[in-house]
Amino acid sequence: MKKLLVALSLFALPLFAAAQENPVKWEFSSKKVNGQTYQVIAKATIDKGWHLYAQEAGEGPVPTTFKLTKNPLVAVGAANGKFKEDGKLHKAFDKNFNSELKYYENTVTFVQTVTVKGKAATKVKGSVEYMVCDDHQCLPPTEEEFAVTVGGK
Repeated sequence: MKKLLVALSLFALPLFAAAQENPVKWEFSSKKVNGQTYQVIAKATIDKGWHLYAQEAGEGPVPTTFKLTKNPLVAVGAANGKFKEDGKLHKAFDKNFNSELKYYENTVTFVQTVTVKGKAATKVKGSVEYMVCDDHQCLPPTEEEFAVTVGGK
């Protein structure tokens, strides 16, 4: 009987984990700045009680990291490919990580400037890896892919 309960609990555990709703919703878009210059925009809406770590989070948690797929028609503007963060940055000492951490609550927008080479429309593709925590738990790092259109008319 004990073996049966252990086996059932092992099968049920992934179901409970899958039922965990992601507390971060991402919206990806682009905006023409001028000429062939565009902004790639990644907006994170974070559920109440949760926080999303900054790109320079501090020691311990996985920071928010953007990776852009190379595209010969697009030149990335910012140094080192870092996205500009626009939101209310919180700084607090976290005893679990024994470090001062930087994070966002509610909403944060990440912006990267790109220049399109030529007049044809193309896509900026990439991914964002991030980690969220609340006062009791941290979810494993999550990676989400995105693609936005830049250039053209």
